[in-house]
Amino acid sequence: FLQINSIVAFRMFLKQLIKWKKNTVSLLLQKRLRKQNNQVGGHSKRTTKEIIFITSLKQLLRMDNQQRKQIIENAKEFFRNEIVQSHINGACERASKLSEYNVNPFLFKYLANFLTGNDDPESIARALVLPRILGSSITTSFGMKIQNLISTLFQGLGSTTQGIDIEFIDEVDGRKKYCQLKAGPNTINHDDVTTIVNHFNGVRSLARTNNLNVGINDMIVGVVYGEPGELSSHYKRISQNYPVYIGQDFWHRLTGKDDFYFELIDAIGEVALEVDASKVVEKTIQKLAKEIAEKYQ
Repeated sequence: FLQINSIVAFRMFLKQLIKWKKNTVSLLLQKRLRKQNNQVGGHSKRTTKEIIFITSLKQLLRMDNQQRKQIIENAKEFFRNEIVQSHINGACERASKLSEYNVNPFLFKYLANFLTGNDDPESIARALVLPRILGSSITTSFGMKIQNLISTLFQGLGSTTQGIDIEFIDEVDGRKKYCQLKAGPNTINHDDVTTIVNHFNGVRSLARTNNLNVGINDMIVGVVYGEPGELSSHYKRISQNYPVYIGQDFWHRLTGKDDFYFELIDAIGEVALEVDASKVVEKTIQKLAKEIAEKYQ
């Protein structure tokens, strides 16, 4: 694809490229490819120097260990700032007030006995508080902030291509991928399918115009968490035209580490150990128990 007039020119050009950010390297590679294809009609064979040059560029676009560590740190920082404080200051505070619950008088004593073996005010409070702060509350909070998580995780990996979130070299097949990021297996709707497919079709059309080798399998949807069996019907519609990679498979392709997805999960879990949440939970239960005692006993 590329013509290098001399070894000296090649070395000087590559040395300059190494100093630039990866998205800049990607743009330069595309421009260089377009220029060469315009000159020779896109039919020239690669020389040894050209193969070395392209391989070097791809290596620059691959994720290194420092970037993997940065994603881990980005995730932990997001949970510290966006989730933990909201969980403590918001969810636990609300859960300590009886007015926040739609209490079913036929069930609350049953649930308390089921959980603890007695139905005193503290047991009732515990049966009400735990599902709230460990279930619906944190799930809702996380869902509302998931787009912020995606932005935080992939700082520095952004794409300059319209309709594409990140670009990277797939560590499984070695191809450059143009990726739209989505949060989880149920986070898109019917209209999103058309939007995503249209974006991908547009990128491929532009690539053909510029004689760039961008195949169907190079346009992907990357789903940050979940399992393949959990993907909604909307994702399955997209997968009829373009690949959808989710959870472990997506992170493996991005980082080159088969277990990176689980490293990320463990790192996020460690954030909870940085705060003594057990005391906050106990304080919430005691506050609600006092209100229950005053109202029902």
